[in-house]
Amino acid sequence: MFTVSALLRGSGALAHAAMLAVAMLLVVASAALSHDIPNEVVVHAYVKPQGDRLSFLLRLPLSALLDFDLPQRDDGYLDLARVEPALLSAADAASRDLQLLEDEAPLRPARIAARVSLPWDRSFARFESALAIIAGPRLTEAENLAFGEGYLDAHLEYPIRSPNGSFALRAYLMPGLGDRVHLAVRFVTPAGAVRAYDLKGGVVAFDFDPRWYQAVLQFVRSGVEHILGGFDHLAFLLCLIVPFRRRFWGLFGVVTAFTAGHSLTLVLAAQGFTPAGVWFAPTIETLIALTILYMAIENVIGSRFDHRWLIALAFGLIHGFGFAGALSETLQFAGAHLLLSLLAFNVGIELGQIGVLLVAIPVLNALFRHPRLARYGAIIVSVVVGHQAWHWLTERAAAIPLAEFPAVDVAFVYRVGLWALTGLFVAAAGWIVAWPLLRRSMRAVVPTDISRSGRSRGDGFGASNDLP
Repeated sequence: MFTVSALLRGSGALAHAAMLAVAMLLVVASAALSHDIPNEVVVHAYVKPQGDRLSFLLRLPLSALLDFDLPQRDDGYLDLARVEPALLSAADAASRDLQLLEDEAPLRPARIAARVSLPWDRSFARFESALAIIAGPRLTEAENLAFGEGYLDAHLEYPIRSPNGSFALRAYLMPGLGDRVHLAVRFVTPAGAVRAYDLKGGVVAFDFDPRWYQAVLQFVRSGVEHILGGFDHLAFLLCLIVPFRRRFWGLFGVVTAFTAGHSLTLVLAAQGFTPAGVWFAPTIETLIALTILYMAIENVIGSRFDHRWLIALAFGLIHGFGFAGALSETLQFAGAHLLLSLLAFNVGIELGQIGVLLVAIPVLNALFRHPRLARYGAIIVSVVVGHQAWHWLTERAAAIPLAEFPAVDVAFVYRVGLWALTGLFVAAAGWIVAWPLLRRSMRAVVPTDISRSGRSRGDGFGASNDLP
């Protein structure tokens, strides 16, 4: 018979069961927390071909080895006496996730050595010290390392055909973590030079020492992608061409002048002729927004085509430092072809700009085909772009006071002044040589009666050049 005492006994059993379930959940949760995925995984590596062998030194944090059952002692610390087989297995798996290639042929390690290193060890600061610690004595059982503390250090040896081959890395390491994976790879050439590659994300593919044509193709593609993906640069180009959209060949020269301007400062930035400090990047981004706003205002109040190329050249100098900021992350893949890669990047930007011209001019002409729209089309576009440029300007300018400004570097000011004077001299010489030819070509393109009437000069409204 169901009684109150039975109910109490049953409720007590339920309470004990509930308490047991809660205890088990706490145990599982604590175990999960102790094996939690780290916020950032930093992987250090050295790659050095020498003779008929390639050495691949690898340092992985033990906290990233969640899929490997590292043996532990009864007190919860790593069992350093029995951990080596698991380490070798993890190093072999890492060699598949970090695939090395010679002349596009995958390499497989012939020998693997692995060990555990202490969390405060700094041996991977140099190749020689990293190699020495992996070959040195292992940690004793007296060390108490909890799970997730310390590093897996591994030395993988690959047989190769020649130390002067074309070596590449194809990484697919912990793709689920995205940019939380940081790869710091150092390639040591047979001559002893060290090339550093600092990459965000565990999914990458690049050549350590690319051939010249590989570098050219990569940086041409990078230039095209950058101009097409840079909305502020596209907005500047749009304001640059919209009042004179019926003059394709003239605009081709204007865009080329813009390329010449940013090519100069891009080369200077790549050679280190830029000030150090976090203030410089937001200042340049603010100036880029200011150039867009200026072009938009000029289009509204009246623009002149004969001065357009000079404005494009001057503002291109500012945009070049913006391009350099984006290029700084990819310039590490140039190998020994630094100047050639810079040239290829500029060629890619020029190709992207010409592509913008080929697409934008027919679209603008189609949108503003009606006579009234043709008259005010440049004003409408410029007002919209100028509104966005004003927002960019205020947002970017707000970041400048937050940056720390360093003391004045007299040597840097001297170098910049010297390069500026040289640039002015070259520009003046180019103007003296090119202006007669430019005037002759403009007279050949623009009919005399139209040029005399003032409509080609853009007097009054910015869109007056496109009147039917």
